[in-house]
Amino acid sequence: MTAAPVTRTPRPAAREEGRLNLPNALTLGRLVAVPVLAVLLLAVELSTGSRLLAWAVFTIACVTDVVDGRLARAWGQVTRFGVMADPIADKALVGTALIGLSLLGQVPWWATAVVLGREVGVTLVRLAVLRHGLIPASRGGKLKALSQNVAVAAYLLPLGAALGTVRLPLLLLAVVCTVLTGLDYAARAVRIRRDALARAAAPPAD
Repeated sequence: MTAAPVTRTPRPAAREEGRLNLPNALTLGRLVAVPVLAVLLLAVELSTGSRLLAWAVFTIACVTDVVDGRLARAWGQVTRFGVMADPIADKALVGTALIGLSLLGQVPWWATAVVLGREVGVTLVRLAVLRHGLIPASRGGKLKALSQNVAVAAYLLPLGAALGTVRLPLLLLAVVCTVLTGLDYAARAVRIRRDALARAAAPPAD
């Protein structure tokens, strides 16, 4: 007698949950940290205590950026909200910190302009080729984010004259990573568009 076939239930893909889950809560917390950081930088005298508090808010928010994505993938809780809100929260956090520090005369405006210009440019490039394909995040993009976070954290900390000399090299490294990864995104966008046009122009197979 032939045994009855065993029916296996396929493993469910990442869920699109309407209710709030922990990864999305962490992303929301990072969004809430943005105005808090702005207030600490602009509405409060930048004393040693407020510097440390601003650094703590920024650092904790950066840690949640690492944790929320890993939890979402490990627990199958990747949602549309998380996919859209996560990069927005990252860019808003770094952008707010850089603008605040530039207004205080600590980070040069040209560096802030390069970082913000790159983020706007990459977003526009991604939208421009969206109908041809997605541009996934790269290791270079992760290195860019890390270098920016480290540089901002160094400027937020109340470092002495000796340790303060590390700030500018860290900022320059972040700017270089920002520019190079922006150029990489542009090159990949050109390739995606070129390949899409080539496929469209190719004669149909018999």
